[in-house]
Amino acid sequence: MDTLQIKLTSPEETIQFGAQLAEYLKPGDVITLEGDLGAGKTTFTKGLAKGLHIKRVVKSPTFTIIREYKGRLPLYHMDVYRLEDSDEDLGFDEYFEGEGVTVVEWAHLIEDFLPDDRLAITIRRLSDNERELTIEPTGERSNSVCEEFRNESISD
Repeated sequence: MDTLQIKLTSPEETIQFGAQLAEYLKPGDVITLEGDLGAGKTTFTKGLAKGLHIKRVVKSPTFTIIREYKGRLPLYHMDVYRLEDSDEDLGFDEYFEGEGVTVVEWAHLIEDFLPDDRLAITIRRLSDNERELTIEPTGERSNSVCEEFRNESISD
């Protein structure tokens, strides 16, 4: 399972990348996002929503923990930052094994609840506009998504 690194030079490119990646996602796929505040986690998720044909405006679920959006596939957008000192299980499995795609911001805070197979994405801020995304598949399905995406983007 190879790690994929991508450099993006604007918020628009981050949205476009998320939209392109969404084309390869299926029900039950989980994406975890790590990165400092302002790194672009929600911007990336807006791109996924665009690629899943979601019409609603995507906002960070910081205070609600989970937001659900309907599109080609449902999108379950989680921000678990506020759960840092909690061992509470909020029914994560229902989302991870559900009919949609789950995105988890600050995923390291609920490591024990995460599925083994996921796309682990770290977003690093290089400058005001530049970001470096490191994408690490952690299982068979996520590796397949990464390979399909890589092969398709190379042939374009």
